[in-house]
Amino acid sequence: MGSIRIAVVTKGHPFEAEPFFAVFDAMDGVEWTHVEHPDALDLVRPERAAEFDVFVMYDMPGITFTRTDPPTEFPDPPSGYAEAFRALLDAGQPMVFLHHAVAGWPAWEEYAHIVGGRFHYQPAQLGGVDYPDSGYRHDVTHTVEVLDADHPICAGLAPTFEITDELYLFPVFDDEVTPVMRSRHEFVDSEFFSADRAVRGSRNDRTGWSHPPGSDLVAWTKTVGASPIAYIQFGDSPQTYADANYRQVITNAVHWAADAASTS
Repeated sequence: MGSIRIAVVTKGHPFEAEPFFAVFDAMDGVEWTHVEHPDALDLVRPERAAEFDVFVMYDMPGITFTRTDPPTEFPDPPSGYAEAFRALLDAGQPMVFLHHAVAGWPAWEEYAHIVGGRFHYQPAQLGGVDYPDSGYRHDVTHTVEVLDADHPICAGLAPTFEITDELYLFPVFDDEVTPVMRSRHEFVDSEFFSADRAVRGSRNDRTGWSHPPGSDLVAWTKTVGASPIAYIQFGDSPQTYADANYRQVITNAVHWAADAASTS
């Protein structure tokens, strides 16, 4: 197999571009192209998707921050997009979702099942359950535990390692995913802050907010249609981008996705 061709998809959430893209510059055996929204919507066309072996999703589509009340709007995907996306999955397009990509397309419930969960900026219903807005916490130094040392995404990692990053408290479809890594952080609301209060201008605030205990999974895989899917929660800041374990995990995930597709 030659170089893995990846589309790195962004837009919808701020990030520091140069240190983030340096992660992909450092990957061996990879050729990457930055594809930003709205142009990224075109990737569902089969002829456009065929240009890439793996999609790396670091985007957050379907959310508009209004700076008014309500502070967010959740537009539906464009006409025909959901159907084209499903067809892409049925055709076996590998995808790796990173960090805030788990918040994408909140008006399209199926997307949460594709990724394996959903981060909520506003209270919402998911899988017939009412949820409050999700929790976040920046700059958490926490211990990550590798659950399957033989999984290709875990190659080269110690059984446990520390990383400093933003963590999320949100609903995960634990019964729909294959766990790869978990965090030893405590995923309860007293350890997080309200996303709704943050987008209303009050950061690091949990006043009046509560959330049920959440999953400690921070990396998982699944198959949707014929497509290998991975979600990696790591990836908020330049400190994380430069972390050797982070770079190993992302590189492993890209290679795993490409290999899984080629052997399916």
